[in-house]
Amino acid sequence: MLGDLIAASHVVTMEQIPDLVAKHAAKVGWLDVQIYLADLQQVILCRLAGYASGSGGGVEPASDVVRVEGTLAGRAFQTGGIVAGTTSETGQWWVPVLDGTERLGVLRATAAPGTEMDAQAAQDLRNLGGLVALMVVSKRGVSDTYARLVRRRRMNIAAEMEWRVMPPRTFATDRVLISAVMEPAYEVSGDVFDYAIAEETVHLALFDAMGHDTAAGLTANLALAASRNHRRQNCGILEIAEAVEQALVKQFDANRFATGILAELNAATGVLTWTSLGHPLPVIIRRGRTTLTLACSPSPPMGTDLGVPPTLCRDQLEPGDRLLLYTDGITEARDHKGEEFGLEGFTDFLIQHHADGLPVPETLRRLIRRHLAYHDGRLEDDATVLLLEWSGPTPYRPARVEALAGLPEHTTPATALPKPWMAPGTETG
Repeated sequence: MLGDLIAASHVVTMEQIPDLVAKHAAKVGWLDVQIYLADLQQVILCRLAGYASGSGGGVEPASDVVRVEGTLAGRAFQTGGIVAGTTSETGQWWVPVLDGTERLGVLRATAAPGTEMDAQAAQDLRNLGGLVALMVVSKRGVSDTYARLVRRRRMNIAAEMEWRVMPPRTFATDRVLISAVMEPAYEVSGDVFDYAIAEETVHLALFDAMGHDTAAGLTANLALAASRNHRRQNCGILEIAEAVEQALVKQFDANRFATGILAELNAATGVLTWTSLGHPLPVIIRRGRTTLTLACSPSPPMGTDLGVPPTLCRDQLEPGDRLLLYTDGITEARDHKGEEFGLEGFTDFLIQHHADGLPVPETLRRLIRRHLAYHDGRLEDDATVLLLEWSGPTPYRPARVEALAGLPEHTTPATALPKPWMAPGTETG
């Protein structure tokens, strides 16, 4: 069934995916399979309707919207596990739809009468969910239907640019987990995050451009493009910072700037090399309870043309450390009483939910919902968090990766893949 579905998927549109999946799944006993995709803010799950539903594909009726909070579908999305329906929905299952570790939504599948949910059936559903994720990702870049479905209100032009250029919000290996959130999702202007992995090096970047308009979006996009361009030429952090500086000065004549953090983590040793360019300093949560703010000599924002070279700093991470990069919209935004959310409120929330054992992407989703609620749903500045957790010299076991990323149980290999920088015999962790 999976092979036939792959073969049939190459030349279909986004709108044709639901009917195609339902047709092939029904042949092996999974009836009325429905696809629900998370909205941009990950608050609701929206049914992707096919042509056979009579809707013409894409935009769902109001009855086909399921909230993430307080529902079985939402529990599957939050935890990454397969969740059974209620007693009135016997034989119905909610299955995570994951592109790697990026949460896209859930499937609803109903088993044919007499079908038992044994280990093989559960694996079949996980495989189907994974294949649906790949199909959705392969089509969404050219699908306005997808964009309309996951947006619940009008998006400004700057946000349109930002969301198109950033990497997935979650990525994981057996050595690192990276996850990010950003609000206000539909009006974000000057914040962008970036990450990439090249062998044992993990590259991180976070930019916060001045202003709250389309020009801020242009500034942030230019900074990100210049950073990637020089990083891919094997330039070091200081060279990248200088390249971003020159690109912004050339384009805006020192009238617009961006603060930022550029960092590299050696995933084998835990050595973090970084620089801050007029930006809030990184924070480490150690052992799940201690907060450490890293220190480095201050440097001016990029694009100011002040001629002050940035300082390169180095720190040693410990196994299990969580590195936090964030913009000042997280800590400095105020509620109706004028009180800031603050760095302490920010880190305390993460420490508390770390103790609860939630997957990291779900913790960040709840953090940003809490942050929005604290500010009565309206932010005057972009608020972005980029979190990295390092395993230590020994890779995490598969069960640990699953728990951190919110993967369905037993979806990672029984043993981790060897890496070029790992000594023989250390690869299972």
